[in-house]
Amino acid sequence: MGEATGRGALRGQVLGVDSGGSGLRIAVARADDAEARPLALRTSHEPVRTGPEGIDADHLLTQLLPAAAELARETGVDGFTAVCVGAAGMASLGEELRTRLPGALASAFGVRRLALAADAVTAYAGALGQRAGAVLAAGTGVVALGTDLTTDGGWRRADGWGHLLGDCGGGAWIGRAGLEAALRAYDGRPGGSTALLACAEAVFGPVTELPGALYPRPDRPAVLASFTPEVARCATADDPVAAGILRAAADHLAGAAAAVCPPGAGRVVACSGGLFDMGEPLLAPLRTALAERLPDARLTAAAGSPLDGALALAAALDRDRLTLPTDRKLLQITRLAPG
Repeated sequence: MGEATGRGALRGQVLGVDSGGSGLRIAVARADDAEARPLALRTSHEPVRTGPEGIDADHLLTQLLPAAAELARETGVDGFTAVCVGAAGMASLGEELRTRLPGALASAFGVRRLALAADAVTAYAGALGQRAGAVLAAGTGVVALGTDLTTDGGWRRADGWGHLLGDCGGGAWIGRAGLEAALRAYDGRPGGSTALLACAEAVFGPVTELPGALYPRPDRPAVLASFTPEVARCATADDPVAAGILRAAADHLAGAAAAVCPPGAGRVVACSGGLFDMGEPLLAPLRTALAERLPDARLTAAAGSPLDGALALAAALDRDRLTLPTDRKLLQITRLAPG
């Protein structure tokens, strides 16, 4: 676990957890802080395993419980009034977490209220708070989430189907398209890019060895996404194939946002996730694509991270001020009797 930040001995604290492909981030905030600013933080760089039953609850708890105990000691409290755990895969692979986490957290820390959220929901809360709108959460993969905050409207979700079936316009998608263009250039087929071919060989070695090196890897999406910065660099250097890949990615992202953005004037679409760190090579075509599909919508950067969103949800839950729609798969709320 990483080093903690912050000091204080405060009562009425909440815990936020962000579990993703790079590991766990766990933070504490005051329940009465409207901005839910983190007081202390722990990190783990070991991603939680996924097994036959879905996300491995034991593996998550072996990392979460000691880190949360350290945070409690550092900030001078015996436990936490509310917790929000946001996890990649929660919607489809979170059944074991829904079964195991409530009792474990109530017993260990006296937790009275627990939110179990898909990482797209914590990304939404970090990006927009509890406002109506849409969020594009894009890194290695892509998921779009939107809500009008009504019970009838609930959540609208698009993509997030993984790199084999979807995640169109995400890091793995862009990286795969860039490598495909490199191989086209190697073969002499139309649509190839000699610039991307040179980048592929600089990063991975001879492209003829790519299939054997790539296909067996369990982290194949991350490896594909690792080539995304090369595509962005080539696009910036006026390579037309690379620029075309980013335009196509932007078109996919805009389509996902349009599928989930609630109707009405003054709509906002927030960008959350590491994919948007590449800046204008992607954001410029994304603004153009969104203007065509959602001419009255405004594109904005996320106000905060998924961990910020988890803390905000925990604090809102503690104060009975949660207005985002609840949903068994996406945002499940459990009220607990402390153990």
